[in-house]
Amino acid sequence: MNLDFSAIKNQKNLLAFSAGVDSSALFFLLLKQNIPFDIAIVDYNLRIQSKEEVSYARELAIKYNKKIFIKDVKLENNSNFEKTARDIRYKFFKEIILENSYKTLITAHQLNDKLEWFLMQLSKGAGLVELIGFNEFEQKENYKIYKPLLNITKNELEIYLKENNYKYFIDDSNFDEKYKRNYFRHNFANKFLEKFSNGVKKSFEYLQNDLNSLNFQINPIKKIEELEIFTNIKDDNLNIRTIDLSLKKRGILLSSSQRDEILKQKEITISHKVNISIKKDYIWVAPSSTTTMDKKFKEKCRLLEIPQNIRGYLYLKNIDLEELIF
Repeated sequence: MNLDFSAIKNQKNLLAFSAGVDSSALFFLLLKQNIPFDIAIVDYNLRIQSKEEVSYARELAIKYNKKIFIKDVKLENNSNFEKTARDIRYKFFKEIILENSYKTLITAHQLNDKLEWFLMQLSKGAGLVELIGFNEFEQKENYKIYKPLLNITKNELEIYLKENNYKYFIDDSNFDEKYKRNYFRHNFANKFLEKFSNGVKKSFEYLQNDLNSLNFQINPIKKIEELEIFTNIKDDNLNIRTIDLSLKKRGILLSSSQRDEILKQKEITISHKVNISIKKDYIWVAPSSTTTMDKKFKEKCRLLEIPQNIRGYLYLKNIDLEELIF
């Protein structure tokens, strides 16, 4: 199994590790090509086996001289578990990355995951950007996420582990269909890939090329701290794509209903975290803030036609309003 890891060869990398098929295979594939990396693992304390998985991660770290970061949390196995676990996991990864100056977070998402995502988005109603939202690289504010296995099936990874006699664990919770992802995985994605994996790989490649040719990636005309200002190109579809990409970098994935509300209201707060304002010429995106502003500042904002829901963040960060004059 040959993979090109040249993009991360000469930098500090952190591998999101779970001891399962995907991350165990990726661990040894990275090791084989002498890619520098350390590992991070989260124990949610829902399964007895999770202690063995953490123990295995420690063994690998010691044997191959890797730093290891472990987070121990206790979660309830409820309907909101997947989202809560993901939020905790990625917050943990971000903290490690910022504290230790890692450049890239490597995750072991593979082709099955990509197809599951596609089907889940398809079931809700989605456009091209959402349908193929799993990309090899995803740029965050202070680091990038790298998914090098997106063209490899889970079955191929398991065969690789068995052929090389590498140890790995099977998480029984992956078979519980009360989780939406598992439902799509076992009823659709896995069965489909067993017969049509080559065609799926080609289709995703063609779709990505189509998306690239549409050039949805619009850079902000102004970026100060976490404030981004984009040109309003007077096309709702392209404007919402621009907003979608900005929020995705901030860790927020928009639902179809949220996109509709943004276009309807024009000035809105998303997920209690980010304020968006669509004005005649510009689109403003900034973290939400309830900071109390003085009258002089508010009056200056009014004269400069700065959206009301953006002003609090500007005041909080003491951003020079003169920089926002176009």
